[in-house]
Amino acid sequence: MNRLTRTGIALLLAALFFPVSGTAAEPDILSKAAQLEESGKFREAEALLSGALTTAATDERATLAFEIDRLRRIRLDYGLSQEGLGRQLKRSIPDVTEAEIARWISEGKFDTRVIDDTLRFLGVSRSNLFWRNPDISARRRPAENDSAGEHAVLANADAIMNAARLSGTPYVLPLRFAVTMKVSADSGAVPPGDTVRAWIPIPRRYEHQREFAVTSSSSPVLSIAPEDSPIRSAYMEQSAASAGPTVFELKYTYVSSGVSFHAMDPAKVTSADPRAADLAPYLREAPHVVFTDRLKEASRAIVGDERNPLLRARRIYMWIAENFMYSYAHEYSTIRNISDFCLTKGYGDCGQHTLLFIALCRFDGIPARWQSGWYTFPGGKTIHDWAEIYAAPYGWMPVDVDMGVFAHRYFTSLTPEERQRLKEFFFGGLDQYRIAANADHCQVLDPPKRFYRSDTVDFQRGELESVNANIYFDRSSFSLTAEQTPAP
Repeated sequence: MNRLTRTGIALLLAALFFPVSGTAAEPDILSKAAQLEESGKFREAEALLSGALTTAATDERATLAFEIDRLRRIRLDYGLSQEGLGRQLKRSIPDVTEAEIARWISEGKFDTRVIDDTLRFLGVSRSNLFWRNPDISARRRPAENDSAGEHAVLANADAIMNAARLSGTPYVLPLRFAVTMKVSADSGAVPPGDTVRAWIPIPRRYEHQREFAVTSSSSPVLSIAPEDSPIRSAYMEQSAASAGPTVFELKYTYVSSGVSFHAMDPAKVTSADPRAADLAPYLREAPHVVFTDRLKEASRAIVGDERNPLLRARRIYMWIAENFMYSYAHEYSTIRNISDFCLTKGYGDCGQHTLLFIALCRFDGIPARWQSGWYTFPGGKTIHDWAEIYAAPYGWMPVDVDMGVFAHRYFTSLTPEERQRLKEFFFGGLDQYRIAANADHCQVLDPPKRFYRSDTVDFQRGELESVNANIYFDRSSFSLTAEQTPAP
């Protein structure tokens, strides 16, 4: 890694995830730009950053360039006008009135920003209205019903827990999958003939995940990150197509087991040693895992006088599962502190719930880390994030707090007892329908990108860049299929 890349990464992490500070040449430039952004003066913020960029030292340019692009990313997220939102709502709620929409706006039911004197709405505002307001969701047409899917998730969880009890091991019922992932640069995103670089997420080695093997690729796989990489990828290059998109395709197989740590005896769980080299990184602050005063206060209220570390972690899990709502997220690269964002709002997506859980656990002395990739349950495929906590002497165990939220609040076809059982499962349990590519967040790809990432926190959708710039999500696309094959 050359000096510019190494320095750029360090500056980006500092600027993105911790309190905004300036560059060496302009000690308050980033703070001033942040203030302008918060007040809705995006054009002025861009002008300030662009002016600084023209005279910036080499090791400052990456941070300034990203901050300019971050403003563009926010504009893309908030691309919906009030008129556009109204049209969407009328398609989904036939009897909605203009007065109702105006009242919902005044009540703050939508994520909004003033951008250069214009009120803009988050592009997923209609969906988030339904996630966060069950009374309004009941008026949605056509009504959504996933009773079969909810019962299938519960049946699979029950099967995993029963198999683990009978076998005496937490890793059971393995399944083999054949996966095809495509990541594409849009037509015209890169001049024809220019080199496009691609990083595609692939399964890393875990106790529950093994036997990864590439079966074919659209162009040679130039390198594969080590199986224990915290952000595992297959790296490819090819020339941009002269017409149409530039498509990278990777096919592979792997084996994934269900996980159940529910036979653990909490009385045997001991507190983690903060001096242990393998645990220390997962006990301290990190990007988006910041021990704010608000987080400390929440921790004290949640944990109370419980001293057992496993039961403290369970209290944190249940508190989020029972008090938070789901909501489609802003792009992570545009948020300064995701765990605080989630805690403040009372809602979030899987990664936001997970980072809040990790932050609360770490503050409370419980080692916690990120795990993410894809969720491929039949009928429910999506990118997904969850966590692991370390419970000595048992080791690392999964915690999917977002699935806890869904079990508690959204799996309405299940009985209260069934929802509670499923909620209990995802504290220490995991289904086989996962592609876990990551073991930590905000990590550096191998080989490193020359330019800032499209997703600076997670790695699920793949990453692309040309010889001149990053290729952001508005100029690219991705898809994944996962088919179960004969059992291993």
